Amino acid sequence: MSVDAYQEIRRQALERIDGSGVDPERDGDRLVELLRSTVDDYQRSAHMGDGRSLADPEATLRRLLQSVSSFGPLGELLDRDDVEEIFIEGDRVTYLEAGGLLRGLETPSSERENRQAIERLIAGTDRRLDASNPVSQARILDGSARLTAVIPPVADRLSATIRRYALRRETLTSLVELGSLTGGAASFLSAAMHASASIVVSGPPGAGKTSFLSALIAAVPVDRCVRACEEVRELHVPLVHGSYYEARPPSLDGSGEISLRDLVKVTLAMRPDLIVVGEVRGSEAFELTRAVNAGCGLACTIHANSASDALDALVNAALMAGENIPERIVRKVFASSIDLVIHLDRDVDPIGGGIRRRTVEIRALVPSLHDDFSSEPLFHRERMGDPLEWTGSMPPDSLARLIDRSTPGHVSLSQMFESSSPQW
Repeated sequence: MSVDAYQEIRRQALERIDGSGVDPERDGDRLVELLRSTVDDYQRSAHMGDGRSLADPEATLRRLLQSVSSFGPLGELLDRDDVEEIFIEGDRVTYLEAGGLLRGLETPSSERENRQAIERLIAGTDRRLDASNPVSQARILDGSARLTAVIPPVADRLSATIRRYALRRETLTSLVELGSLTGGAASFLSAAMHASASIVVSGPPGAGKTSFLSALIAAVPVDRCVRACEEVRELHVPLVHGSYYEARPPSLDGSGEISLRDLVKVTLAMRPDLIVVGEVRGSEAFELTRAVNAGCGLACTIHANSASDALDALVNAALMAGENIPERIVRKVFASSIDLVIHLDRDVDPIGGGIRRRTVEIRALVPSLHDDFSSEPLFHRERMGDPLEWTGSMPPDSLARLIDRSTPGHVSLSQMFESSSPQW
């Protein structure tokens, strides 16, 4: 069946649906009858010389049914558990399997079909995607995935990404099993979370920052109050004490927006022990300077190419708030309050071909004579295929004392660092 033939049948079917009062989501039998009639009418017309006849009318009917009542060609990917990410560029659909292989969708699709599927996915959220709001992010599929979509005039054509969240909830122990951490590093990070340390997780897109942040949250004692703020909700760690908050875009009249910065500001009035920001991108970073000055613990992720770049990125984001605060003051606040930076990276396993997500470095910030960052590595991985090793360095005394008060007395930091399995 040619693309033109299918598009013509689909156009006719949509016109009939609009004029019939059939609800594609509720009137299943009537919808099938209407679509079958549309295909039969086209086939009769084609046999009389008006167009090309269909080689497999039943296959056309099934494709039409999926297109108008579900998510079209995207539906087969959304139903699969082994698809990690879906990329839509106009009529082209590619997807990333859990093993890290990028494949193209064999089922043909059109940009119009894909746009309709994206609009159907976003319809059940409080987000919009139209000419006045051509860039949108939303939680979809009952919160199991994140959709980012861009349409003209910002993009030349429909451009969208659907990222499926991992169904498993990561812990520091599971990260050891996956090879991202060593037992010693996991024990140390668990102790740091018990000690209310402030931690920044950095890395490029797809390095596993959100999963790592989830593991850190899972290590927080249940009696601590955790307030987590996100642009689009991705964190799903059960909380005994605390809650999750999601930003809200403006309504059609431009009112009602609740930004990520607004959320961080509100949580400061809710007595948090730990403020979590799923991903720091802009002015919300300035509110974090107030949070850490107020004695709250901090855990956040940020896009960066290295641990040192992450700290600079955090400062630059805070300056975007436009509060006319000198850069050196912002640096001084973060330098005196952030305890650890964990840098992650990803690559393709040269043996198995899958994606490897690994902790590359855990750095501790140490006191500096200047209003700037000074740090030293505690754990380091020379290359992605090499083991994560303890460098022999110890955290600064201020963090070490906090951890000593939070850990059982018989486990020293050196014992913790050298352990091959999580001890605490």
